[in-house]
Amino acid sequence: MTSAVQIGEQTIGGDAPVYVIGEIGLNHNGDVDIAKKLIDVSADAGAQAVKFQKRTPDISTPEHMKSMPRETPWGTMTYLEYRYRVEFGKDEYTEIAQYAKSKGLDWFASPWDEEAVEFLEEMNVPTHKVASASVTDLGMLRKLKETGKPIILSTGMSTIEQIDTAVEILGTDKLVLLHATSTYPLPPEEANLRTIHTLKDRYGVPVGYSGHEPGLQISLAAVAIGAQAVERHITLDRTMWGSDHSASLEPRGFGALIRDIRIIETAMGDGVKRVFPGELAPLSKLRRVDG
Repeated sequence: MTSAVQIGEQTIGGDAPVYVIGEIGLNHNGDVDIAKKLIDVSADAGAQAVKFQKRTPDISTPEHMKSMPRETPWGTMTYLEYRYRVEFGKDEYTEIAQYAKSKGLDWFASPWDEEAVEFLEEMNVPTHKVASASVTDLGMLRKLKETGKPIILSTGMSTIEQIDTAVEILGTDKLVLLHATSTYPLPPEEANLRTIHTLKDRYGVPVGYSGHEPGLQISLAAVAIGAQAVERHITLDRTMWGSDHSASLEPRGFGALIRDIRIIETAMGDGVKRVFPGELAPLSKLRRVDG
């Protein structure tokens, strides 16, 4: 039996409903108003949380990419300049935090460097999310462990040995794992959903699913086989400029996903075989008893 982890006022694991995270990431394109609209999308759909990404561009941007030219809606700039252009600071995140709270949502982010961890701690986030790209950033994992906060760890691009090392550093008392395959978009043959059971059995912690597939089927299948959290990228429009929009769910799709997750949860039942009230009328009409 896996343990349960408390995130803010919500629980992941045990008998709690699936914890759904709207992954805004950088799909706000550096615009607080777009971020707020995506928070509205998440709240209207019935999600429990929204997630962003937090970088210190000078630290997290690889040296060989800093001076590379990037075509953007704001003109041609270096990749480092672009990273600063779309990065929110304290004022923006303070506004975002207040807005998310007003909508009844947790908000947190994936830090991409140790300075970003310090920033998010100053913002008093309820949890930290480790992106798949950061599973082997052991210094940052140790920094996250020191916060004492619950940690959600995505496992894409990782071997089981690399996950073992990360879990050893983070501990299992406040840990949630998300099975993920970091292929964009995700083809069904690389989803490997049975890994959800592998992770649960190996670590004894709540396990969810972080999906990058175009549709809903794989995420819904993950819930049906036991995922206790689901994270999906969301966007206002998949045709918007930016690297993650095309692999994201639009508002209608995100709403349909959460609707169907709740239906699946209800349909799973408790496993006790019994005659339900709705069966009584057909039983009286159709059942033959061999005397």
